[in-house]
Formats: sequence, C-alpha cells, structure tokens
Amino acid sequence: MENTYAKVIVKGSPITKSNFKLSNIHGRAILPYNSGKYHDRYALYEEQIAYEARIQNPNTILTESLIAILKVYYKSSKRHPDTTNITKSIFDGIEKSGLIINDAQVRRLIIEENYDKENPRFELELLCESKYSINYNIIENSISNKPIEYSPPPNKKYPTKKINKPSKTSDISDSPLCEICGKPIKNGESLSVNKGTSKICKTCFKKLF
Repeated sequence: MENTYAKVIVKGSPITKSNFKLSNIHGRAILPYNSGKYHDRYALYEEQIAYEARIQNPNTILTESLIAILKVYYKSSKRHPDTTNITKSIFDGIEKSGLIINDAQVRRLIIEENYDKENPRFELELLCESKYSINYNIIENSISNKPIEYSPPPNKKYPTKKINKPSKTSDISDSPLCEICGKPIKNGESLSVNKGTSKICKTCFKKLF
C-alpha cells in the first residue's frame, strides 16, 4: 500500500536558520557544521530533524503534493523565533531525511503557535492531496478574547500620530486639510492640486521635489 501520511515529532526548542548564517570571504551566506562555534547549532538541528523523520517513518517516501499541519511548541510566549520563519528550518530537515522529495511539494500549510515550558517541540503532519483535503472556517467569537498585543522591536522606531491642538487665537475647525499630512492649512499656505479639488501645504509640496 502506498504511503499517503506521515507524522514527525522533534523535541527541543525549534530554531530558525536566519539566526545562524555566516558569510564567507566572498560575502556568500553559509551554514557551518563543524566550526566548533554556536553557529553549528542550526546544522545539528537540521540533522536531528532528518534523523527523527526517518526513524519515525521507516520506508516512507511521499512524492506527491502535500498538505502540512505544523504545531510548534515554544518554552515561552515572550522569547522565541518568528513562527513565520520556522517552517524553512523544519522543511529543510524533512527534505534532507528523504521523507519528501522537495519542500515545494507542500501546497497547503497551516501553522499553530503553542507553548509548553516542560516539553518544547514541533509536531508535523504531512498528508497527500490524492487522499486528503482540508477545510477551515473563519468565525467570529461569541465572546471577545483579550487581545495579545505586540510591541515593536527596540531597534525599530515607528512614527506616532500627532494630535493637532486647536490654536488659541483662531478657530481652525473650518481650515482645509493637507491632502498629504492631514494637518489644517493656514490661510495663504496652501497650494491647489488635482485641478483644484485638493490642497496641500507648502511644507509637503517642498518635500515632493
């Protein structure tokens, strides 16, 4: 009987390739295996994935298009790799194992981010499209959950929206707004654009040239 399903579970905190790249003297990205340094960790992780995939699925080769369901379990919700980057690390190891021919076989992918302090791991299910299909529904929660908010990285700055306070000496509620910056335009400091249908302030106009 031809194999149409495989499952791989690899214990340990999942890692991403992007954190372990080095460059050679020609500027080309490389992944060292035996440098004796921390960067070897990714290559060893890839080998671990390949080994587990083969041991857990002996005599199995999936050659057709696939559906992949990936559940990643991190130690902590605060410090972990970007889940969107983790798939490349995992599928490189899966491809290396010979369980699949090429990671391009994966045409549908669902990823779940979870947390397990005691048992970090990933669980991957591979299902052949000739036998399996997948459905999913997006529904509105009957009770709103508390939102999980994210802050920008410390090395990135995002512009904050400025609140324009009304002038004490004049009412600017009727002043036209600049089409670009959205600020009220004082009398005599605007230029008409789009055949007179819009106005921009002189400051924004100067920045265009």
